Amino acid sequence: MKILTVVGARPQFIKAATISRVIESMSDVEEVIVHTGQHFDKNMSDVFFEEMRIPRPDYNLAIASLSHGAMTGRMLEAIETIILNERPDWVMVYGDTNSTLAGALAASKLRVKVAHVEAGLRSFNMNMPEEQNRILTDRISTVLFCPTQTAVNNLNNEGYKQFDINVVNVGDVMFDAANFYSGYARKPDWLDQLELSHNYALATIHRAENTDNLDRLHEIVSSLNEIHKKTPVILPLHPRTKKKLEKLNVKLNIHVVEPVGYLEMVFLLKNCRVVLSDSGGVQKEAYFFKKSCLILREETEWIELVECGANHIVGANYQRIMEKFDSLGTGISFNSAFYGEGDAAEKIVKWLKTGA
Repeated sequence: MKILTVVGARPQFIKAATISRVIESMSDVEEVIVHTGQHFDKNMSDVFFEEMRIPRPDYNLAIASLSHGAMTGRMLEAIETIILNERPDWVMVYGDTNSTLAGALAASKLRVKVAHVEAGLRSFNMNMPEEQNRILTDRISTVLFCPTQTAVNNLNNEGYKQFDINVVNVGDVMFDAANFYSGYARKPDWLDQLELSHNYALATIHRAENTDNLDRLHEIVSSLNEIHKKTPVILPLHPRTKKKLEKLNVKLNIHVVEPVGYLEMVFLLKNCRVVLSDSGGVQKEAYFFKKSCLILREETEWIELVECGANHIVGANYQRIMEKFDSLGTGISFNSAFYGEGDAAEKIVKWLKTGA
């Protein structure tokens, strides 16, 4: 069996690593990795292949820094050529990026089976490019590997029981990754220079809805600056966010550092006090490492974490952020098995081989 894996954005590298590790142990499964190049910064791409112990990509398309349409179109054309050349049994896509949609669409039009990992997520905000990508990808896939029962319920509510599409709750490959790589967590070289204990807040900002809106960006930055006065804030700065801050002349008075590798991010998550993020993946990883996350968005795909009281939606509102930060309690349970037993990758590969 040959699987053609399409990755391109940071979270997809982490998800793919768990499955690549399973495939490498099997003599009857071959994986061909296509890296679209969607994340082109060395600190946000090359380092992952090194850290995650997965093979270098067989193809690197180097498609980045374009509009959504141009990026997706060029990826679609290039991936189609690769599929025709490689003739895989499956094309596997992850998450909700332009790379996801391009890979799924190229395969579907060539009648190659599509496996969508992390399927069924919904923010119910159609203004999000990610929401559009995930809905379209789900509809043209052969099998949908869902990370939670909530994701399965979303698909059932959309009528997927009537479609000739397999819906399988396998658990979350990100939980697999957190369990496996926790023991390999690496302290960033710069952390000792900051002379911090475990009492720091970890922040990430990258979504266009925040970085492209001056009012929202100002509210978030003001909140982080205020929090930093009493609890040190560390922000690994996304390249796009950095450009926006410089262009808008918005000043951060916190500990701003370069983007970190996954193993460094795991260390920071394990040792922080709280997380503030607009990332879908980071808010969930915070839960894996038993930390609350203030979600800098108006909605979340991981609603179960809000319902259990671990995470809190605060948007980009200074007052809401500060009130929730100041009132965070300590009696939160992080023991619910929302995301499976840490064997999602094994279940996925087994299903692709046997259909069950």
